[in-house]
Amino acid sequence: MNNLFVHAINDFKKARQKAAMQGILARITGKPTELLSYEEVRQQLRAIEGSKTVLRDIPLDAIVGSVGRSKDFTRNFLPLTDSDQDRWARVMAGTASLSGLPPIEVYQIGEVFFVFDGNHRVSVARELEANSIQAYVREVRTRVNITPDIQPDDLITKAEELDFFEHTQLDKLKPDTDFRTTHPGQYPVLLEHIEVHRYFMGLDEKRDISYEEAVLHWHDEVYSPIIEIIWERGILRHFPQRTEVELYLWISQHRVELEEALNWQVGTAEAAGDLEYRFSKEFSLRFSRLISKIYDAVTPDALEDGPAPGLWREETQKRVNQENLFANALVLVSATDGDWLALEQSIILAKREEGQIQGLHVVNTKDEIDVELPLNLKAEFEERCNLAEINGQMAIESGAVARIVCERSHWTDIIVTKVTYPTEDRLSARFGSGLRTMIRRCPRPMLVVREQVSEMKHALLAYNGTPKSKEALYLAAYLASKWDIQLSVLLIEHEEVDVDALYAEAEAYLAKQELRVNFIRHESGERSEIILNTAKENVCDFILMGGYKSSSVVEVFLGSIVDEVLRETEIPLLICR
Repeated sequence: MNNLFVHAINDFKKARQKAAMQGILARITGKPTELLSYEEVRQQLRAIEGSKTVLRDIPLDAIVGSVGRSKDFTRNFLPLTDSDQDRWARVMAGTASLSGLPPIEVYQIGEVFFVFDGNHRVSVARELEANSIQAYVREVRTRVNITPDIQPDDLITKAEELDFFEHTQLDKLKPDTDFRTTHPGQYPVLLEHIEVHRYFMGLDEKRDISYEEAVLHWHDEVYSPIIEIIWERGILRHFPQRTEVELYLWISQHRVELEEALNWQVGTAEAAGDLEYRFSKEFSLRFSRLISKIYDAVTPDALEDGPAPGLWREETQKRVNQENLFANALVLVSATDGDWLALEQSIILAKREEGQIQGLHVVNTKDEIDVELPLNLKAEFEERCNLAEINGQMAIESGAVARIVCERSHWTDIIVTKVTYPTEDRLSARFGSGLRTMIRRCPRPMLVVREQVSEMKHALLAYNGTPKSKEALYLAAYLASKWDIQLSVLLIEHEEVDVDALYAEAEAYLAKQELRVNFIRHESGERSEIILNTAKENVCDFILMGGYKSSSVVEVFLGSIVDEVLRETEIPLLICR
C-alpha cells in the first residue's frame, strides 16, 4: 500500500467524521443535509430528458443530487458509508497524477445538476476545495426553474408551480411577471383566485368566460395592480423574506379580514398600508407603534393632537391609479339627523368623486347593536344609497363615538357628519366635546354639515398660512380644478400675519394649477364673523379652513376660531388637517 493511498484513507476517515458531525448538527438545527434524488425530482417536475451532451466546467456548489446514490453522500458530498472507503481513496490518490479527475456525467435541471456517473469524483473534488469540475452535461427540460439553494421541501412548491403554469400558461402569456414563491400551498390559492374571478366576470358580463380570458383579466386587473402597490409603497423592503406572490396573497387575505371586522369595504391600498404598519419588523415602525400605544394609554382623548399636518396629503400622494381624493367617505349616521343631511351631503360628494360611502352608527353597548332602531337606520341608509345609485355599506359599533370614528377614518378619505349642537364656548364643554376630539385626532379632513346641504359649487377658503391652512389650500386647489367650481380666497389682516406674503404664497400656488381665483382681503376684526359674512356676501355654499391652530391644551382653555365658525355657520364647513 503506497503512501498516497494511505493518506487518501486518512482523508476518507476525516470526511466521514465531518459527515457524522453534519448529521448531528442537522438534527439540532432541522436543516436537511440529504442529496436530492434525480428520479424523484424529474417525476415531480415532469421533466423531459434531452439527448445532446456538452462537455464543460460546472460549479460544484450547483450539484445538488444524484442518480441512484442520493443516500450514500451528504448534500455537499461527504461520504456516508464505510464501504466506499477503498473506492473513494483510489479516486483521491489518482488526483496526484498529471491527468487529474476525468469528467463526470450529469443531468441539468434549471440551474442545478444531478450526478449520473462520478459521485466519488465529486466528493473528492469537494474535499480538495475545488470550485468546479469538468462534466458531460445533458439538459433536462421543465417549465420551472430550480436553483442550487433548493431543499427537499421546496420540491412540493416547485411541483405546485408547474401545475400552476400548466393550468394558466402564465409563464408564456406573461413571461415578465415574477410568480416565485417559497412556501407550498400558495399556487393552489392563486388558482382559486382565478376561478373566483372568472365566476364573477361571467356574472358581470352575462356570458361564458374562457379560462385564458379570465387568467389574463385577473393578471391585469387584480394581480398586477396589487404588485404595483407593493412596489410603490416599498413593502418588499419591510418583508425581505417574502416574494411578490406571497405579499399579494397576504394583502388579499388581510383585506378580507379587515372587511369582516369592519363590516365595510376596504381598499387594497389601505389594506396594504395597514399590513405594512402593523407587521413590519423595521425599527422605525416598531418604535412608532410602541410610542403610539403609550401615548394613547396615558393621554386623555381631549388632549391628544392627532397626526402631524400634511400627513394625509403624503398618504394620498402614495396612491396608485387613484385620481380622486375622496373616493371613500365615512358618514356618521345619527338618530338625531332626522333629515339625513350628512348622508345627503355624502351622496353629493360621492357622485362628484365617483366614490362610495361607508356609514357608521355608534351605540353605547354591544347589546344595542341588534335592536330595532340601529337596524332600521341601516335599512334606510342602504335604501337611500340604492336610490342614489351609490355603493354604500353601514356598520354598527358600540363605544365612544369620537374614538371609533378616529379609528375607522383610517380606512376612508373624508369624514362627513351632521352637527346639531356644536361645542359651546365653555372650558368644560370643550374638554368633553366629542366633535372637538374628532377634529383634532382624526387623520382625515372632516366635512361638517350644520343646517343645510351644499351642492359644493362655490368654496370660500379662509387662508392664514398655518400648516393646516396650507392643507386647506391644497384641497381647495384640487376641488376647483377637479370639480371645476368657483373658489374665493379670504385673507384677513391680523397682527400675527403678513397678508402680502400670504397673498403671494397662495396666488403663486394656485397659478401653477392654472386656476382663476377671487382673492378677498379684509381688514382686521372678529375673524369668525368676517369669514361667515364673506361667505354670505359672495354666495359661497361651503367653507374650507385649517383645523385647530394651537396645541390641544391651549385650545381647550382658550377656544378656537374653528369652533366659533361652527357655532354660527349654516353652510357646511370642510376642516383640513
